[in-house]
Amino acid sequence: MWLYQGMKNEIDRIIKRSPNPALIEGAFNFAKEAYKDKKRLSGENYIVHALRVALMLEKMGMDPPTIAFGLLHDALDDVPDSARKVELEAIEKKFGKEIRDLVRKISELARIRYSLAISIKDKKTSTREKIENLRRMFLAIAGDLRVVLVELISRLDGLKLLNYLPKDQQKLHALETLQIFVPVANRLGLSEIRRSLEDISFSYLFPEKYKLLKEKIEEEYEEREKYLKKFIDYIGKIFKKERVKILNINYRTKSYWSTYRKLLRHDMDFDKIHDLLALRIIAQNVESCYKILGILHKHFKPISEEINDYIAKPKKNGYRSLHTTVFSKENKVTEIQIRTEEMHKEAEYGICAHWSYKEKIDLGKEAKKFEWMAGAENFWKSFKINFFENQVFTFTPRGDIIALPKGSCPIDFAYAVHSEIGNKCESAKINNKIVQLNHILENGDIIEITTNKNRRPSKDWLRFVKTSFAKSHIKKITEEKSGFNLPIPGFIKRKIAEISEARKKKLEQKQLLVTERPRHIFLAGQKGMLIHLAKCCNPKPGEKVKAYISRHRAAVLHRTSCENFKRISEKFPEKIIDASWE
Repeated sequence: MWLYQGMKNEIDRIIKRSPNPALIEGAFNFAKEAYKDKKRLSGENYIVHALRVALMLEKMGMDPPTIAFGLLHDALDDVPDSARKVELEAIEKKFGKEIRDLVRKISELARIRYSLAISIKDKKTSTREKIENLRRMFLAIAGDLRVVLVELISRLDGLKLLNYLPKDQQKLHALETLQIFVPVANRLGLSEIRRSLEDISFSYLFPEKYKLLKEKIEEEYEEREKYLKKFIDYIGKIFKKERVKILNINYRTKSYWSTYRKLLRHDMDFDKIHDLLALRIIAQNVESCYKILGILHKHFKPISEEINDYIAKPKKNGYRSLHTTVFSKENKVTEIQIRTEEMHKEAEYGICAHWSYKEKIDLGKEAKKFEWMAGAENFWKSFKINFFENQVFTFTPRGDIIALPKGSCPIDFAYAVHSEIGNKCESAKINNKIVQLNHILENGDIIEITTNKNRRPSKDWLRFVKTSFAKSHIKKITEEKSGFNLPIPGFIKRKIAEISEARKKKLEQKQLLVTERPRHIFLAGQKGMLIHLAKCCNPKPGEKVKAYISRHRAAVLHRTSCENFKRISEKFPEKIIDASWE
């Protein structure tokens, strides 16, 4: 039987416990049909993976729509483009637009793999800026916290079967996890998921180091585990004597990856690592947390520099807890964390704790609890990720990331790569498909620009480009090409008229000048002005020309290639105006 009985019992329990059992059962049946012919490399059907994701979501207290999305999240995997629309329409018809959009967005997250795959293939190290842009792209494509959460859980479950993939794919998935997914999980406060992602990725990227560290630390764990169990009993009696009620006391292990990084900072000296295992005391309220801290310091000597109050001053990711490190009666150094049950949920599951349907949180009344997230009340209400709502992140064919304003087109992309690529841009391909130059770019698009050395920017481009950089280059080139076909400002007209009148009165050879003057010269698109041909270059009809406004000789016409004119225009640019023969 493709779905073994244990998993069947689990989905039955999820359905029974759900406030909306019809939604969960409908999502399970739809997913079962969608995945019926899909198997992972391990031979396991996709539905088993989807059920494990749903179980984790339920454990974290997520609401029915999110659990339903967890069951359906792989529905578009390996589905050809021609069938994607049909599948999405079926999901929308059955479950609504919201779940349809979540499924669509999670299917698009695979785009971020493009850049890392190229780096691994070319054996190049990605820059910190590039990696940070990939994280931003990940969040921008996701657009919803539930997409991020389900992707992280799905990734964690998938990593446990990584040994079934080819070696190069193992490395790609592990590197992608460590560089992109782990920092995102950390920033969102998903500590438990982060630790698991770190250790599995570490074991595949650095197997020898992982093996050595595991052998060394496991011995330490076994010894410390025995000690901690005794220590928990001992302090439990102290709290009972002090009449302080404790909800729970447990301990957690530090991830191998975090331990390895910390050891590197301490020259691999294990004696300087005090938090391989740490006690966690869950108190009734904040007041009890501080009371417990005082009792511990009364009975055990603390290391003063390792006392931290993250309740009064939470970490940037919202983590709250009291930390202290003490010497026990056996003179062993022990880290202790003290927090409330709410803080513990936040520490383990981060953002998800705030949206547990079981807790029935009213953000309107309890908004102050979430001020550590920059007071973004609307962000919590909608789950929408709007950190980068005004940006779009795209790839060059070589895997470099180009960030542009929302609404940008291939012309903006071309100029962002290089001004000459923009100037010579002739056509564009997005994800190997030819598109129009005014096509709106989307997150994760891979863009290829075709250039033509004879191509010049078009004024029409100004109607749809977004970046000021592209606009300035387009204006510069098109104005050089066509000249200023604008009316001459009034003060220049008056000046020319005054000079012309004075010239008419003072010069005896007026007729000669009129004879010399070409009959069809236009200054800034207008004719009839007094013009003198420069003797240095003697411009002729058809040649490119410009005029210099001279105080004594009216407008003097030069060829634009004339060396004298170039020097004059550099010195007196304000006295140069466009001229043409027609």
